Amino acid sequence: MATTELYTKGACVWVPDPEAVWVSAKLLQDYNPGDQQILLQLSDGTEMEYPLTGPAGLPPLGNPDILEGENDLTALSFLHEPAVLHNLRVRFLDYSSIYTYCGIVLVAINPYEQLPIYGEEVIDAYSGQDTDDMEPHIFSVAEEAYRTMTREEKNQSIIISGESGSGKTVSAKFTMRYFAVVGGAAQQTSVEERVLASNPIMEAIGNAKTTRNDNSSRFGKYIEIGFGRKGDIIGANMRTYLLEKSRVVFQASEERNYHIFYQLCASRELPEMRSLKLAAPEHFRYTCQGGQMQIPDVDDASELERTRNAFTVLGVPPDQQMEIFRILAAVLHLGNVNIQASGRGADRSYIDADDRSLAVFSKLLGVEGPQMAHWLCHRRLAVGGEMLVKPMPGRQAVEARDALAKHVYGQLFTWTVQRLNSALRAHRQKAKSFIGVLDIYGFETFDRNSFEQFCINYANEKLQQQFNRHVFQLEQEEYIREGLPWNRIEFSDNQPCIALIEGPLGLLDLLDEECRMPKGSDENWARKLYDQHVNRSAHFRKPRMSNAAFIILHFADTVQYECDGFLDKNRDTVFEEPINIMKASQSELVAELFQQQSAGGSVSEAKSMANGSVRSGKKSQREHKLTVGYQFRQSLHLLMDTLNSTTPHYVRCIKPNDLKQPFMFDPKRAVQQLRACGVLETIRISATGFPSRWTYEEFFNRYRVLLRASERGEDFHSSCQRALTALIPDPDQYCFGKTKVFFRAGQVALLEKLRAERLHTAGVVIQSWVRGWLARRRYLRIYQATLTLQRYVRGTLARRLAHILRYTRAALIIQKTYRMVTVRRLYLTIREAALTIQAFSRGMQARRAYRQLLRERAALRLQAAVRGWSARREFRRLRAATVLLQCCVRRRAARKELLKLRQEARSVEKYRELNKGMEVKLMQLQLRADQQARESASLREILQSERGSHTAELDQLRATIVKLQTQLEAQTHAAPSVSEKELEERRQAEERTAQEILQLKQEVQALRAERDSLEKERDDLLTRLQEKEKIQEENVQKAVAESGSNLQAELEEERRRYQGLLRDYTRLEQRYENLRDMSMLSERSRGHRRTDSTQSMSLEPLSPVSSPYPTSPAFPSPEEVRRVSVTSPTFDRRPWTPDLPLESLMEDTGVPKDTAEKMTGEDLRHAYDAVRVANKLLESQLFNQRIQFEQEVSALKEQLQGSRGKASQPEKVTNAQIQDLLEQVDAGERECIRLKRELKNLKHTVTLRKVLASAGPNLPLSPGSVSSLSQRGQKVSGLLECRKRDENKLIKNLITDLRVDCALSLPPGLAARVLFLCVRQADCSGDQARAQSLCKAAITGIKAALKKHSSDVNLTAVWLRNAWTLTDLLTQHSAKEVVRNSDDLVPLTFDLSDQGRALCIQAYQQLLSITESRLQPIIVPAMLENETIPGLSSSAGKMLSSRKRAGSDPRPVGLETPTMAMVLRELGALHTALTHQNFPLSLQEQVFRQLMYILTAMTLNSLLLRKDVCCLSRGMQIRYNVSLLEEWLRGRGVQTGGAIATLEPLIQAAQLLQMGKKTEADGRALVQTCSTLSSQQIVKILTLYTPQSDFEERVTLNFIRIVQGLLKERSDSQPPQLLLDVKRVFPVTFSYLPPPPVSADQLDIPESLKISFLRKV
Repeated sequence: MATTELYTKGACVWVPDPEAVWVSAKLLQDYNPGDQQILLQLSDGTEMEYPLTGPAGLPPLGNPDILEGENDLTALSFLHEPAVLHNLRVRFLDYSSIYTYCGIVLVAINPYEQLPIYGEEVIDAYSGQDTDDMEPHIFSVAEEAYRTMTREEKNQSIIISGESGSGKTVSAKFTMRYFAVVGGAAQQTSVEERVLASNPIMEAIGNAKTTRNDNSSRFGKYIEIGFGRKGDIIGANMRTYLLEKSRVVFQASEERNYHIFYQLCASRELPEMRSLKLAAPEHFRYTCQGGQMQIPDVDDASELERTRNAFTVLGVPPDQQMEIFRILAAVLHLGNVNIQASGRGADRSYIDADDRSLAVFSKLLGVEGPQMAHWLCHRRLAVGGEMLVKPMPGRQAVEARDALAKHVYGQLFTWTVQRLNSALRAHRQKAKSFIGVLDIYGFETFDRNSFEQFCINYANEKLQQQFNRHVFQLEQEEYIREGLPWNRIEFSDNQPCIALIEGPLGLLDLLDEECRMPKGSDENWARKLYDQHVNRSAHFRKPRMSNAAFIILHFADTVQYECDGFLDKNRDTVFEEPINIMKASQSELVAELFQQQSAGGSVSEAKSMANGSVRSGKKSQREHKLTVGYQFRQSLHLLMDTLNSTTPHYVRCIKPNDLKQPFMFDPKRAVQQLRACGVLETIRISATGFPSRWTYEEFFNRYRVLLRASERGEDFHSSCQRALTALIPDPDQYCFGKTKVFFRAGQVALLEKLRAERLHTAGVVIQSWVRGWLARRRYLRIYQATLTLQRYVRGTLARRLAHILRYTRAALIIQKTYRMVTVRRLYLTIREAALTIQAFSRGMQARRAYRQLLRERAALRLQAAVRGWSARREFRRLRAATVLLQCCVRRRAARKELLKLRQEARSVEKYRELNKGMEVKLMQLQLRADQQARESASLREILQSERGSHTAELDQLRATIVKLQTQLEAQTHAAPSVSEKELEERRQAEERTAQEILQLKQEVQALRAERDSLEKERDDLLTRLQEKEKIQEENVQKAVAESGSNLQAELEEERRRYQGLLRDYTRLEQRYENLRDMSMLSERSRGHRRTDSTQSMSLEPLSPVSSPYPTSPAFPSPEEVRRVSVTSPTFDRRPWTPDLPLESLMEDTGVPKDTAEKMTGEDLRHAYDAVRVANKLLESQLFNQRIQFEQEVSALKEQLQGSRGKASQPEKVTNAQIQDLLEQVDAGERECIRLKRELKNLKHTVTLRKVLASAGPNLPLSPGSVSSLSQRGQKVSGLLECRKRDENKLIKNLITDLRVDCALSLPPGLAARVLFLCVRQADCSGDQARAQSLCKAAITGIKAALKKHSSDVNLTAVWLRNAWTLTDLLTQHSAKEVVRNSDDLVPLTFDLSDQGRALCIQAYQQLLSITESRLQPIIVPAMLENETIPGLSSSAGKMLSSRKRAGSDPRPVGLETPTMAMVLRELGALHTALTHQNFPLSLQEQVFRQLMYILTAMTLNSLLLRKDVCCLSRGMQIRYNVSLLEEWLRGRGVQTGGAIATLEPLIQAAQLLQMGKKTEADGRALVQTCSTLSSQQIVKILTLYTPQSDFEERVTLNFIRIVQGLLKERSDSQPPQLLLDVKRVFPVTFSYLPPPPVSADQLDIPESLKISFLRKV
């Protein structure tokens, strides 16, 4: 109850109003006890008399103006409904703040507009901060839950509730996004990405457009996000509740079906979607009933692409996605199946055989169309143990079709949720704790309420009960902790209403009982309800005009439910026959959906939220089905158990209006929702007890002006007790706890009134004392000025004397130093000579020892070979003797055995034994022999007759031969005779031909055999090589796996270290702009220079190939060059000069004098002849090397033939021989590459000759240009040579394994210069590939070093310096730069300057990230919280309720408080590192410009989100801290690069806090001053401005509106953003500065680098 003393004239009160609910009014007269009415003046100026019924009937008092727009409703002095409603309206409409605290509840009002307050910069601002210090936000609740979980290791829950359209889904989505960013890595890992990817899928299949919301969730879900020991997300799990399946087949007017159907229809033209046979949504019955096909500003096709991408992220393959889409499309086609009525009275129904929709449905689901058509129109009944098939009427068939469609969609929804859970399940480790996000439907009441609204309101009753008990428990724990005499606080417990619904014989029990009845109906159930609960339960009523409805008095409102349809929806049945057809589907997914669901059910299945039961013809299965109400009750109990086991956090979403208009506030709808969601109940519970509470120290600091002087010296507790006893006579209005003092509502306002009166009285006294103090201060100033003048004059005289003494001492020191330097130089010269002599002598001794070792090694090898040959020869001799001995022994044994066998054969007894029993066989053989003798006699007679006939024929033939011989002799005498010599020659020729043919055949056979053996050898070699390759691949795979695991570990470490860096797309975009701007600037700085057309041809230098003539002094051999070490003195090089006898050299090389060319000028002719001589030398060298190469190739072929011949023998080719052959082949290939490279150089030389020849006498060449041209062909000196086998050692010693102390002690850029000299030597020697690979290896090594020292500023600066130096050297020696600047440099044959610039940018970014990671934890505390000016902000405390939220996480005691000195120390460390490496001032300015921007962005963002620092004293503190930064920048000379300009927004914000904020002139000055701040930032600071002392005033809404109008008039060049982008990176420019010439003689390479293997050339 409010204090009656506060009802005085001018006090603000609230009176009821039918339209605005509550309106403000002022008292026109004081209230006196006993008055029957009071006179009020409303806000519109009208006066009214307000009737009173005693002190309890007084209107609620208004809060002071200083509390208007407070971000926590519990901080108000008066807690009641009008104060809450007004505060929410002011914050929502005037301050555009949609979030407000109400104790432990966050009230979120849907703005119906996209607000820029959910970016990653906002997440960064809230991460790790104390939630009491920050503005209310959904991220604040998420941070509170996350910090409480990590600190207390207890599970948390975030309960988000509200009406449809109030923004529950969006709030849950942003909560999950916050956890994914804070609990994830810098680049989202797969777990965080999958958690976020579940939102588009669930919105597509579970959200729909309603009359109240375009994206309404038609199901409840509870997502448990599991966290590991380090606070990172490792998995998630989702539970869903009560999907609205009736929406699949029916939609009300201006509503839509689930989004996924319209997304599929919008994407029907895609190639993969054409097989679904989809059309526009208007052509499907299930999508056109609501009449709304499109949602404004929503592209369904792009939303489907987003859904498919989410499926892909969650691991659902594309073919399974198409299976899902086919099922969804089949549901649409099922709705278009035309069921026609037939028979008498339409008691039958049928489907046409050619129904297109049924055919498409059957094809998509892979089921039999005729069977489905039959069982959609018939049902099976069990009558007397027999199964009968009964046709169904048309209406019942349509209902069966719709039930099947709902069942299919419900099963698909359940399967999708299970699939998401399997993808989100933690596989790496078990979650240590979790945070649950509950997005559930709010309280619903419509004109017609059915089973869905009944279940939703039942769930809200349970949640409200849990909320009330939790709030009551918190209040009780606070009172018990403080030791207050605790009286039970009465609050509205809705347990009777819950018992009415779920208790014994409650509504759900009666509903399930009626569902079990064979002929149960909605009317019978209604009668049972009336009989059981009318006049027995205070929360149940029967409507007067209806017998098929009932009324329940819920905590939020009274709702009337229509009983029609309750039983059918509770059963949610579908006939078994269509389900059996689905189980036999050819589609694996369809079969899986329906195989998982059995006909019955169990209690354990209730947890999985089955989507309905199957009606079977068998009676025995009907009794065990689970109804929807039973399943929902079980799942709700499980949810409540989960919530009770966690620490809850509440978010109440409010729908400001029903028109979905942005920033439109309807007070009637707002009050209705505030009452329904429990916010007012929270306030009522708080107001019943002691809503205002202060710690003793805070109360003492605030109200010590009311204490007497004698009471101030005591402790806080006793002082407060004595003061309150005197100030508040009624002891029931306050209570003392252990650490706090508690006040009832209105008492703080009374204390504030007394405090203001006391301060006004004390102000007069203070003014008199101040004026006297000013007069005395003026006198003291004059006195001190006189003393100062005297002191300065005396000091001047003393300084003059000291100056003379210093000059005398300085002369003596100079003389001493000069003598010391002279002697030291002589000593160093002698020492250097001694070291050189020692080096040469030690080298000679080492070479001698090395040669001795070589000789000893050769002798050992000879001895080993001889001994091996002797041993092998002895082995062969012994083996032959052994074989001979074995043969002799075996022959002797064989002879003995033969004699034994012969003796046995001669023995008669032996013969008898062998032929015993053979007599019968002998007789048979005798008879057979007699028969054969008779046959042989007959045959002899036949033979005799045949011989006679044969003899006659033979005689006849002989006569014929004689006759023919006679004719032949006659012919030979007539023909010319052939000499016997010719016949002999012919015969010999034929024999030779035959022999040659035979020999050729043998050779062919030998070649074929050789070919076969070679093929066999090749196959063997290939087999061995394949085996070796397989072994190598396995080794490589093992190495890759090990390196992959190492890289994975490194990646995890990088993720933890750079959580925000790699994840941010803006950072990558800025980095791209950085590279682009750098390239543009570098090209612009270089400019464009037009060259003469005669000089545009590229004249490449001659290849430094050694001469084949040993007497030529022009080309020293490479071996002579290698003899010069890095530490040895400079070798005397004698370059080839034009003074040599060129003509004699031309005669020696065979170069003819060119008489055809007529050139004028001795210099040009001499240059031309020199080129011709060089060309001839190179051609001869190439010819000799070709001959040598051909000889080596032939020798290799011979060796290969020999090895093949040996392979045909039993001996096997060893792996060592194969390796030798492969090495020889590789050597030949390398030689070929070298020859090709030299041939390319020869081509360049020929090109040069042609250019010089074609120039003619008109070529304007001066002697200086000719000499420079000749110098390009000479060998470059001052380089370092690194052998190929030493390249890895060079990179290791110089970069990757370099010690920290050694790296910091090296001169800046020394490593880059050494590497460049090695690269250039390799390039000049003609091995461009090795030079390029060495350069790339150096860049890779620097990257590895940067990664190794990713947290060391000094080493990062070292490698940035080396990378920049290497880039400048590569750019200086690039062909483009040499041609542009006409330098006398030999350009490199490749250009890797772009990679060098990229490396510089990488090192630069790492340098910034290291410093940024060190500054981030201390920037905000040092800039905003630390009191650099002592005592500035402690003069007066802020009037707060001091009610700390559960998530406030104060900084641990004992740690060092961040100060500006720590910030400057970190900046100084970075500046020291940059200065030590001699970085130019331009780069240092860019570095500190970036750091100052980060500091400004973080400070300003925190300022824009914290109400406690938006005050005058903090503005002065911030300005002073910024001045320290400015002074530091100017002291280091880095203020001109834009670093101070980046501090300008922070400076203007500090000035804004200090400026006047009353009149329009103040507003104009404010707008003119804050030119770099955006309009949103200025308005936000003004709305957050909170006075911290009595001389400050709160910014009025009228002044804010004036400033907003002035801001609209100005041409705002600033982007319309509230927070600055902390991840923004300014483009860096590495200006090209041509380095001085680099030579090996100029480098002082320390021995600690261990690179003495390099050689000077």
